[in-house]
Amino acid sequence: MSYRGISADIQTSIADAPPIIAVVATSLRMHEHFMESFRTTLWTVMGLAALLTGFLGWLAAWRGLAPLQDIRRSAAAITADRLNQRLAANDFPLELAEVAETLNAMLARLESSFRRLSDFSSDLAHELRTPVSNLLTQTQVTLSKARTLSKYQDVLASNSEELERLSRMIADMLFLAKSDNDLIAPNRKEVDLAVEVQALLEFYSILAEEKDIELSLEGGGGIVGDPLMLRRAISNLLSNAIRHTPERGKVVVRIGQRMDGVTLSVENTGPTIPSEQLTRLFDRFYRGDAARQRTGDGTGLGLAITQSIMHAHGGNATVVSVNGLTRFDLTFSSHTKL
Repeated sequence: MSYRGISADIQTSIADAPPIIAVVATSLRMHEHFMESFRTTLWTVMGLAALLTGFLGWLAAWRGLAPLQDIRRSAAAITADRLNQRLAANDFPLELAEVAETLNAMLARLESSFRRLSDFSSDLAHELRTPVSNLLTQTQVTLSKARTLSKYQDVLASNSEELERLSRMIADMLFLAKSDNDLIAPNRKEVDLAVEVQALLEFYSILAEEKDIELSLEGGGGIVGDPLMLRRAISNLLSNAIRHTPERGKVVVRIGQRMDGVTLSVENTGPTIPSEQLTRLFDRFYRGDAARQRTGDGTGLGLAITQSIMHAHGGNATVVSVNGLTRFDLTFSSHTKL
């Protein structure tokens, strides 16, 4: 047991007697009990406060992360077959609304890409099935019995045409695949567009004469680009225009100089293309109405290749169709202008 006390010397009334020492002490038991109780209470309060703080912190974090959990659950429910689903951005806090909108934009791009890929796969299977079926059927029929030499030659000539069509289609598909992966590197040179167009008009003049179609060129201008690729893009537009121009129609090529670049337009008379089809004309294997369907030896990839060539040159291809006139515009940016 501990004590606390004081002492003092006290003189007595006895003569020659030494002073006596007076000592007063009190027990510290009560103080020690108080401090022990205070210590126990303090540690209990601190422990409870720590537990409460941890619980409140977990609760705040759980409530704060609840929108992220909602985003996670919503994103987990989106599959390749359900790309049309979107996150409800309005249901999230302002801090996460932009994230949800960004994810929705990404889903829209993925949905569009998957749709184009699905359409392209279906169209590709259809396009390849026809020539392969023709080759297989014709070969089986030919082998079913003996034929004369001339018959075999006719069959081989027919098969050669189908194989050439398949070869062109595969080459076009490889070109588009390279374009999608930015593997096309134009061999840039100075190109006089008027000279290139005039040469192509002379090439297509015989085909135009068969339908009594008038071909003409207006304007002129030059750019820096790949001559072979540009010739192919313009040729695609000219062959497409002549194919869909009725007899005694007109096809006009216009080249215009602008402050921000050069524009080459191919305009032809003929049926107006419905507005809902215009945005898909540059899709691969896309078919509009019967009046605009591909005929002849084409692979159905000409306009898609034209758009890819324009993108490789930093330009763009667009189409407008009103009042019986259809115009395809090739727009080259100013940095390609001579």
